[in-house]
Amino acid sequence: MVKKRMVIILTIIQLAIFSLIGRLVQLQLVSTESFHGINLIEASVAQRTEQLIIDDGRGMFVDRYGQPLTYEYIPTLVLFPFLKKMDWPIDQIAAIVSMPKEMIKRQLEEAKGPIILHNGQRPIQLQSWQMERINELHIPGVIAVHKQYELKEKYAQHVIGLLGENEKLLKERYGDRKLSAKKIGVSGLQSSFDEFLIPDGETKLLYHVDARGEPLFGMDVKYTEQANPFYPITVQTTIDRTMQQRVEQIIAQHGMEKGAVVLLDVETNDVVAMASAPVIDERNPYKDGAAQNRALLPQVPGSVFKVVVAAAALENGLIHGQTFNCDRKINGESEEKKKGMRSFEESFAISCNRTFGELGKQLLAMDKNMFDIYAQKLGLFPRVGWEGNVYHFESFRPLREEKQGKIWTDERDKHVPLAVAQTAIGQKDVRVSPLAVANMMATIARGGEAKQVRIARKMMYKNGTTFFTFDEKRLTTDSLRKETIGKLQELLQLVVTHSEGTGRTFQSLPYAVAGKSGTAETGKEELVNKWFAGYFPADRPKYALVVVQLETASAASVTNAIFADIVRATYELEQKGMNEE
Repeated sequence: MVKKRMVIILTIIQLAIFSLIGRLVQLQLVSTESFHGINLIEASVAQRTEQLIIDDGRGMFVDRYGQPLTYEYIPTLVLFPFLKKMDWPIDQIAAIVSMPKEMIKRQLEEAKGPIILHNGQRPIQLQSWQMERINELHIPGVIAVHKQYELKEKYAQHVIGLLGENEKLLKERYGDRKLSAKKIGVSGLQSSFDEFLIPDGETKLLYHVDARGEPLFGMDVKYTEQANPFYPITVQTTIDRTMQQRVEQIIAQHGMEKGAVVLLDVETNDVVAMASAPVIDERNPYKDGAAQNRALLPQVPGSVFKVVVAAAALENGLIHGQTFNCDRKINGESEEKKKGMRSFEESFAISCNRTFGELGKQLLAMDKNMFDIYAQKLGLFPRVGWEGNVYHFESFRPLREEKQGKIWTDERDKHVPLAVAQTAIGQKDVRVSPLAVANMMATIARGGEAKQVRIARKMMYKNGTTFFTFDEKRLTTDSLRKETIGKLQELLQLVVTHSEGTGRTFQSLPYAVAGKSGTAETGKEELVNKWFAGYFPADRPKYALVVVQLETASAASVTNAIFADIVRATYELEQKGMNEE
C-alpha cells in the first residue's frame, strides 16, 4: 500500500516537472514573441531598460510663417540617474548652464530615471553654444538634446483637433498594421491628416541596467529614432498664429458663449484665423458639443442670404428703379417698425424683408433653381473647403468636418409663395456655414472668382523639403458679370455708409468695411443667430470676415463688437508689421 502511494506521488512530481519544463520551452523557445499577445523578448528588455522619450514621432502643425501650433522643441539637458553614484565633472556643467551644482545634485538625488534639468517649474532652455560645449565634453549620462514639449498656450483647438485613444477607429484606419502610437487624430486636422502624421517610432535615449539600477553594459547611452529619415511630416497651415491668438482673445473678452469667427485672405482664399465657441475643455472635450467646430456647420443665416437674391435679381434685370413697401411683412401684414417706400438699394442697406420676399418670388417664377444657381456662383453652396487628390488619397478634404449647406428641404416649397419669400430672407430651411458665408464675401471682394478655401499650404519632410503642395483651386468657373459684382460691392458698402444702414456702427473703424448683417430666427423662443459678414478695406479688399453668435438674445448680441475689434486688431498688427520693416 505504501509502495503504491510512493509511485503515485513520484508520478505526480514527474508530471509537475515535465509541465514546468514544457512551460519554460514555450516561454523561452516557442512563444517568445506572442505569449498572450505579449512580445516576451521586448518585455524582458524593457524591464532592464531606463529610457527618456525625446519625441513621440507624430508629425506636427505649424502656421503660415513656420511658428508651431501643436508643440515645440526646447533645447534641454538630460541627466541619467547613475551619475549620482559616480564622480563626474559637475562643476563644468554647472558653470555652462549657470546653475548652482547643489541644485543639480538635488535633482539627481530625487531622480528615479532619466531627468530633464529644471530651473523651477520649466526645463532649462539651452542656447546653441551651451549645447555644443556640453556634448563636446562626452560625459556619460549627460546629453543636450532638443526635446518635444506641448505648447503652453493652445492655438486653434477646433481647427487642429484632438488626439485620443480609440481602438475601433485605429483598427478601421490601419487594420493589423503595427504602430507605436496609442493615440490617433479623432477630430480636426489631426484626424484629416492622421495617415500622414502617425508615428513610425519614437525618438528616445536609453541604457540598460542591472537589478540594482546600475549600467549593465557600461556607461553608453543609446540614441534611437525613426528608421525613416524623412519622417515625421510637418503640415504647414494657412493660419497666422498671432492673428488667431488675437481672435480667440477677443471672443473671450466679449464672452461669446456659442458661435464662430472666420477670417480669410481675399487674394489666396486662405484661412487666416478660425475660431469656435465655446472653447474645448480637455478634461471633458465633448461636453455640450464644445468639440464641434461651428465654423464648419450649417446655421440659419437670416438676411445674409439676401446677397444671393440681390445677385440673382441684378443678373436677371429685375432692378429698374422701382420702390418697395417696407411697411409690410413678407406675408402682407403690417410691420411694427414702419420703414416706408424704399428703393432696392435702400432696402438692402436697411435689410427690408418685404423687398427680398417679392424679388424671391419673381426669381423663382422665372426658374425654380434660381437660388441654388446663384448661391453656387457666389461660392456659398454646397461645400467650399479645398478638395483634391493627395498622394494616393482621392478627394482628400483637410476640412473633412465641413458639412454641406442647403436651401430647400422639400422641393414642393418652390411652388409655395410664402415658403419662397421665407427662403429669400434666409429663413425656413436655409442653412449655410460661417466658412461658406466668408467664402461668398471673399468671392465678391475678389471680383467674382469663387475659389476653394485652403487651410493647409503644404506638407514637408523632416529635412524641410516639400512633400505635397495644396495649390489654389477654383470652386466654380461659372461667375457673375463684372457689372453685377460691382453693384454688389456698392450695396455692401451702403450697409455701412447709409445713415440707417444695419452696419453703420462700423463707420469709425480704421479700415472702411463693406458687409451684410443677419438676424435669423432659430425656432427657440426669443433666441436668434446674429451675423455680420463682410470684407475690408472696402476700397482694396484684403480680408473677408464673418462673425456669428448663435442662439442669443438679440439685445445681448456681441457680434458687432467682436467684428469691430477684429478689424482694429488686424489694422494694428499690419501697422506694427510695416513699422518693423
